[in-house]
Amino acid sequence: MSKNVLILSGSPRKNGNSDTLCDQFMKGAQEAGHQVEKIRVAEKKIGFCRGCYACRDTGKCAIRDDMEGVLQKIIDADVLVLASPVYFYSIDAQLKALIDRTVARWQEVKDKEFYYIMTAADGERASMDTTLACFRGYADCVEGAKEMGVICGTGVYEKGEVQATPAMTEAYEMGKSV
Repeated sequence: MSKNVLILSGSPRKNGNSDTLCDQFMKGAQEAGHQVEKIRVAEKKIGFCRGCYACRDTGKCAIRDDMEGVLQKIIDADVLVLASPVYFYSIDAQLKALIDRTVARWQEVKDKEFYYIMTAADGERASMDTTLACFRGYADCVEGAKEMGVICGTGVYEKGEVQATPAMTEAYEMGKSV
């Protein structure tokens, strides 16, 4: 059965290491017959949540930017792929702002399969633990969430370095297994 896969690439660098792994995941998922869309979060205008809770009354965020359309895609997806480079042991600001902005309709985000993609200059996988905890913290707020896979590209800093790592094959194979 074909699934609707949404990849949220938090990488601020187009074709950066985590963005490249997103492309590999997408290639595998498309070859498996799924509908796949990748959104480069840095290319969208998405402001940070202001905590005004206007959405509590209206179901819509008071901020008028690209998030409304992205949020509908999140709600409609069967599979969510969250991807981020590791910055100071956490997810990057672009993806964090997007996650926080789902609060406007957070109860409609449910029954999702989650995959996580992370890259870091540090060569130790343990340096990604906090980033993974951030991803899992979001999924913990999603009713019916299922963690399906984690991809870690370690020891990569310069653009393209991830191409010489096992993470490339892992991302492709994980996408194919959706």
